[in-house]
Amino acid sequence: MIIYLNGEFVPREKAVVSVFDHGLLYGDGVFEGIRAYHGRVFKLGEHLDRIYEGARAMCLEIPATKDEMQEIVLETLRRNKMSDAYIRLVVTRGVGDLGLDPRKCPKAFIFCIAASIVLYPDELYKNGLSVISVSTRRNIPTACIPRVKSLNYLNNIYAKMEANLGGVPEAIMLNNEGYVAEATGDNIFIVKKGVLITPPSSAGILEGITRNAVMEIARQKGISVEEKLFTMFDIYTADEVFLTGTAAEVIPCINVDGRIIADGKPGEMTWELIAAFHELVKADGPLIYPGVGVSKK
Repeated sequence: MIIYLNGEFVPREKAVVSVFDHGLLYGDGVFEGIRAYHGRVFKLGEHLDRIYEGARAMCLEIPATKDEMQEIVLETLRRNKMSDAYIRLVVTRGVGDLGLDPRKCPKAFIFCIAASIVLYPDELYKNGLSVISVSTRRNIPTACIPRVKSLNYLNNIYAKMEANLGGVPEAIMLNNEGYVAEATGDNIFIVKKGVLITPPSSAGILEGITRNAVMEIARQKGISVEEKLFTMFDIYTADEVFLTGTAAEVIPCINVDGRIIADGKPGEMTWELIAAFHELVKADGPLIYPGVGVSKK
């Protein structure tokens, strides 16, 4: 495995960061999880927009342009001879001292990993997930802005621990007002009477790239899409429930807090959106190997 490390491409065993890096010490940085499919990097432009916007929100200057960052991602894939991959792009505040002051970190640090990921086994995509709601509430925007995909993921990890203790692979987090926000690493959708519904940004969510792609697919198919607040009651009584995320893609939920959703099987709209999403990833995003146009094995 070859990893991009702040201007160099190095083997995995040499890909290290300083113990004085504020990303390690304080979770001070931003990241993106990105997917490559069939020789293309899916929604790379949107991922880069989000990481730069998150960095701007936390006064973190990324020492590379978007075009340079795109080439970092593509070249990391090329160095590893990959066409289908999970990419982790990270920007930390960089090396500073043991204090909190970000001004002590003169330059941000960039690294990029191209690997693979399997979030859920195949049978759960076919048969659906069982999930629970948890007591851990989503970060409030005035404490730790959920729309910034920061390296500080302890809020999500607390909720993931509750899922593990509950014997399920994923958990639903509510916001401080008791409305549904998102899962630990995914956005959530419900279907009710033919309408596709997902929490709005104001619920305290990270606006997922896959979330937005699925909403656009639905609109193109003439499906009514609404971003509005809802509660666990709306999930329990929904016709369909599914999650979306870069790693998870689109995965149905058929049991929430012990309540069987509808008939306990993934719904028709879920299957329709899964199929359309799989077609979209074949054609969207810059080519890793320009002039080839097909997967490079």
